[in-house]
This record gives sequence, C-alpha cells and structure tokens, in this order.
Amino acid sequence: MDSALKAAGRPVGDATLIAVSKTFGPEEIVPVIEAGQRVFGENRVQEAKAKYPSLRKRYPDLELHLIGPLQTNKVKEAVALFDAIHTVDRPKLAAELAKEMQKQNRHPRLFIQVNTGAEPQKAGVLPDEADAFIAQCREQFGLETAGLMCIPPVDEEPSLHFALLDKIAKRNGIKNLSMGMSGDFETAIAFGANYIRVGSAIFGARAYPATDHA
Repeated sequence: MDSALKAAGRPVGDATLIAVSKTFGPEEIVPVIEAGQRVFGENRVQEAKAKYPSLRKRYPDLELHLIGPLQTNKVKEAVALFDAIHTVDRPKLAAELAKEMQKQNRHPRLFIQVNTGAEPQKAGVLPDEADAFIAQCREQFGLETAGLMCIPPVDEEPSLHFALLDKIAKRNGIKNLSMGMSGDFETAIAFGANYIRVGSAIFGARAYPATDHA
C-alpha cells in the first residue's frame, strides 16, 4: 500500500486498509488484530454480530465496515453494529437507514455502491442513475454520503471502473472511494482509492462449504 501510494504521488497513510474477515472466525482474526490491524470488513450482518461484540470487548478500538448487501430488515442491527456501510444502493434502504440512524442517534458513514459494470447479478445503483440517487439521499433523506464503492467485473480491466467511480465522486463533491481488493488494490490506489478491501491476501484462501452435487 505504501509503495502504491508513493507511486501515485500520494502521502503514505492516505488510504485505509479494510481487512475482510468474512468466513473467518475470531481465532483467525485475533492474530491480525494483534499485528496492529484495526479496520475490518464483513459481508453479512448476522455473521458480524456473532463475532465482533466479543472481539470489541477485548479490543474496543476496532472499526467495523459492512461491505456486503444490506436487506432493509437488517438495518436496525446494521446501524447498531457497523461504523460504516458501503452498500447503500436504493431509495427504500436509504429511507430505512435515515429513520434508524435518527432513532438510535448513531451515524455510521454511508457509501453508495455503484454497479459500474451494470451487471444484473450485482447490487449497486447504475452509473447513469448515480447522480440522481446521491442527490435524493442528500435532499430527500438528509443523508451525508461519505463515499462511493464499486466492485469491477472480474473479466474487465478494473482501471476503467475505478476511473468511472472517481469521475462520479468528483462531480458530486464526494471525497472517499472504496475500491480495490487483493488482486487490484495498487491500481485502485493509483485511481484515488481511500479504502481498499483486502481479504485473501491477509487471511489466505477462504474455505467455502462444499456444495452437494449428488
């Protein structure tokens, strides 16, 4: 990260590493905390709820980011648990977040997810609808947008998607970009990423449950 920041002419420390701990248990997360990492990302509210309250008792300065899709029925738990939510992508979710944040008087930083590749299987607002949705979040729901997030298609050049996200952010006066993962974070930093989401390069390959094909 430091090398990529220097190569991009940016100061060291200008980007935050989010260690993506999804599917890994506390026994695998603790060594990463002990090594000095304090910012972690999880994909699912329920999984994070099972792991992080006890870890936070031991390490109260942990910061937790939700980087997976958020269902409206999980908004209450998400607002209570996370310090940042990277996947705001539709008016109904924005409305629920606004209501719950006011109710709890807790204000996690909100990132709007942009589906830069317009992939039907992926969450996120479409690029040509992003400006209108950002304005709606601000004006209708009173939400401050801390940043934008994207996940480029696996079979396309990521720099095109990082450049697009940066362009949308700049024209809307948004300063934070959540983009870049284990395989492309140096490129993301070159295009202005402030938050990079790295899992396998830190924790190793994930052992997903085997599917039964019988």
